[in-house]
Amino acid sequence: MFEWLKDYQKIEEEIIYLEFELKRNKKELGRWINGDLSDVKLTEKSKAAKLEEIIAGIEYELAHKMNDLYDAKQLIGKFKGLENQILYGKYVEGKTLTVIAYDLGYTPGHIYNIHAQIMKKIDFALHVNLT
Repeated sequence: MFEWLKDYQKIEEEIIYLEFELKRNKKELGRWINGDLSDVKLTEKSKAAKLEEIIAGIEYELAHKMNDLYDAKQLIGKFKGLENQILYGKYVEGKTLTVIAYDLGYTPGHIYNIHAQIMKKIDFALHVNLT
């Protein structure tokens, strides 16, 4: 149930981590090129000697993950059911439930209730799968 939501969130988390890794490795490379480590001699087998390759690999993987995220958004956007629209609005577009209610022409209370039911279904499904 709502596998797309789990997949979407997983891709988002992977992108966040890759962006963190990319930033960290670029800082480290900067230290070796112009910073406090610029006078230290590198060995061929050291991680620092391969930082540019590591950065290129992360950038390549990040580009693919961002394409996956774009594709997932396109696919998810095609779902028409009210539950999918609520989840898409909240977890993909980052809207509040009140804004979603007005966008979809419902009262906020109605959307809050449906969201609570969805969360109970997801929680139940997760607990059933864990046991």
